Amino acid sequence: MKMPIATVCLSLVVGVASVGIGAAADYQKGLDAARKGDFATAFREWKPLAEQGDAVAQYILGAMYDVGEGVVKDDREAVRWYRLAAEQGFARAQSNLGAMYDKGEGVIGDDREAVKWFRLAVEQGNADGQNNLGFMYDKGEGVIEDDREAVRWYRLAAE
Repeated sequence: MKMPIATVCLSLVVGVASVGIGAAADYQKGLDAARKGDFATAFREWKPLAEQGDAVAQYILGAMYDVGEGVVKDDREAVRWYRLAAEQGFARAQSNLGAMYDKGEGVIGDDREAVKWFRLAVEQGNADGQNNLGFMYDKGEGVIEDDREAVRWYRLAAE
């Protein structure tokens, strides 16, 4: 499921608490720009943070490339940034990376790889990951079709 960048930006609240004052100011500048619809400026503010290894900023850059806000839509770049954040354990990035594998966007489609990333997101209680994993069980993609497992994950996501 792809969210509008304005919604994605709410992720910043999670990350700002764990960064230094200078980085928090950069987050805020990017967030202020995004709220005004100036995604190009937001991208310029967040890119240095992402390049320094900040998982939240990496996730947001992935989302920007994924939907083409502030940058030209580029599924391969989306995957690159999602992967960097996902490998650091950022659940939303893990779920989105799984979705990219599921749909074959920016990568060769691979249902088993999708399930792997959805499971990592699910381990952290990520509702999108739960819903996506439910879908995989529902359709028997990357896992053996199992209606009970599908319902279990759909229910957890709904709750």
